[in-house]
Amino acid sequence: MSQRCAICAKTKQIGRISRHRRGVAGRQWAKRAQKTTKVFKPNLRPITLGGVKTVICMKCYKKLRKEQEALG
Repeated sequence: MSQRCAICAKTKQIGRISRHRRGVAGRQWAKRAQKTTKVFKPNLRPITLGGVKTVICMKCYKKLRKEQEALG
């Protein structure tokens, strides 16, 4: 499965998380908490659009469902 939404082209994002802890040695290390990288992946769903299998994110999926319900 691809890592990209076929409609909005949403892909993974990379961010940083830091550990919030009190620290050791009188809190002098508290401001130097470890910062690690984290990968935020999109919530993708395989569906069939017009006879073609594609992968879209849940935000686009909900929009498509809402449009289909409005049309009848």
